Amino acid sequence: MRRYAPGGGYEYEVVEVIGENPLERQDYRALATYEEEMAAAGNPADVQQAYIEPERLTYPYAYERISQLFDSPNAPDLIVNPKSYTYGRQPGQHGALDVVQSRSPLVFSGPGVKRGAMVDAPAKQVDIAPTIAHLMGFPLIDGKDITGRTSSERGNGPDVYLKRQDGRVLHEVLDESAGRPERVYLILLDGQSHTELRYRLEQEPGAIPNLRRLIERGCMLQYGSITNFPSITWPSHNAIGTGTWSGHHDIVNPTYYLRAERRLVSPQGEQFETGKYLNGDVETLYEAFKRVFGPGVFTASINEPCTRGADHASLERRLVGDRGRLIALTKETEHEISPRWFEELEEEGHKLQGQIDNRALAQARLLFLDESHPAPVFVFHEFAQPDSSAHDYGPHHEGARAALDETDRRIGHLLRTLEERGLFETTLFIVTTDHGMATQNVELRANPSRIPQRDGMAAVTAEPCIYLRDLRVEVEVTHDGRSARFAVMDNDADEHGVYPPVAGAEVVVTDRKDGLVARVRTDENGLAACAVPAELEPRELLAAVHAEGFNPRHLRLDGSSVCIDLREVLYGAGEGQRAADGTITPWHSRSKTSRT
Repeated sequence: MRRYAPGGGYEYEVVEVIGENPLERQDYRALATYEEEMAAAGNPADVQQAYIEPERLTYPYAYERISQLFDSPNAPDLIVNPKSYTYGRQPGQHGALDVVQSRSPLVFSGPGVKRGAMVDAPAKQVDIAPTIAHLMGFPLIDGKDITGRTSSERGNGPDVYLKRQDGRVLHEVLDESAGRPERVYLILLDGQSHTELRYRLEQEPGAIPNLRRLIERGCMLQYGSITNFPSITWPSHNAIGTGTWSGHHDIVNPTYYLRAERRLVSPQGEQFETGKYLNGDVETLYEAFKRVFGPGVFTASINEPCTRGADHASLERRLVGDRGRLIALTKETEHEISPRWFEELEEEGHKLQGQIDNRALAQARLLFLDESHPAPVFVFHEFAQPDSSAHDYGPHHEGARAALDETDRRIGHLLRTLEERGLFETTLFIVTTDHGMATQNVELRANPSRIPQRDGMAAVTAEPCIYLRDLRVEVEVTHDGRSARFAVMDNDADEHGVYPPVAGAEVVVTDRKDGLVARVRTDENGLAACAVPAELEPRELLAAVHAEGFNPRHLRLDGSSVCIDLREVLYGAGEGQRAADGTITPWHSRSKTSRT
């Protein structure tokens, strides 16, 4: 049960559990080190077989992360959360609810934050944007919290920094005596495992020197931050950039179904010009910076799927700076691209990821070197090489570590450029990822999201989301009891809120002995009618409705469901819970469990 919490936001209550509730295991601290992750996998001799069973995992903030998804009009009817190691053919994967796939490293470095600290704090991906806003001195506004209600609607004064804000300020990382930053550079290491990053930092003193420098200059969250659900690229990037979960910014999956338009859209597949899919009721950090500091401030999105409002946005084809100089900067560092990516990585896009990240680095350097505009006040920059390599090699493979090493060298070029411009010390750097990464058993080649459709269910599948193609059926018996009228419609309304009629649907009416009473088809308006036997009550007649491309519907002619109501059978008519001995426990005195 989800309800408004007295202090704002939601509170969650488990009313009833039948069997086991895996979601009650929500410890965000679980499996936060390489050693803990390997132990949970049984310490395999081969790290490529580090498979973790569900009972060894936790699901941090599960109630919030699941429920928010279904707030969106683009939400599926069903979402599948597979075992952590049972998806697809790549050695590394993400997308699920578990702590391994849902934990991102999180580092704050620079003015306004603690220095040289490992911070133990509960953190979510949506906390990053409001923390940036606080550090940059944004004013509090009468905006919406996670419930979709403004501050004034909740009876408060201005208490959020963004138009809609699902997260909180991470006060645990702040050191207000350390001044304020003048700009923010948000580095996203796509798909980088938190446990791998900590392992490299702790076990390899000479490794990743540039990331190490940033971390030593600031603070790292010991247990990282917990991502959006599904823990996957396009939804998570936009959660970071807006401070809202995907169920509120509406990009709920890399590919999802627009019910009103009856079509699939795939922002991740399209890659370019996907800012149009973002909900207009949320605010990106680019937009917020301009609202607070004026339209003249310069912001940039570099190979980053959260783009709306950025002056420079490579994935929106808005490029700022001299093209010739950009090419020259690209050539300066292209010799650092390892040839192994093209030779060894599986996916075509992954083979080119070194070149893509190198071009992105050139964009970033040019934005600070070009004198035609002021230095960016906010940059959101994705490095995708860690993700590509972890997918194709596995998150703990030597190849994934080599990819992080190459990315670290690129970060070094970026830091030197800022130092040369005298901007390094006044810049707040944030290092994070969009999701975690879990080792997969590729021999399974498992894809549980496809099972319902393969078994005959009418659905649109956009893994892990399943959109059912259901019928909406209304039945009315005339006042004289002689006729029944059926209206058969698509259960998904169009953009005007109208349920389109389904023509040609077959309606078969039978009596309680399964005798055929009528067989009719709907006209172009989705309407059909039949006679009702005089000796039978409408509740004694069953209607089965079938239409091509839809799941069938079964109901009684009085409109009631054919299926029994298990809750009523077990507990009576909603007044109490019937025990095995026949006694009834009132609902208000039943034991409650697991409030988060």
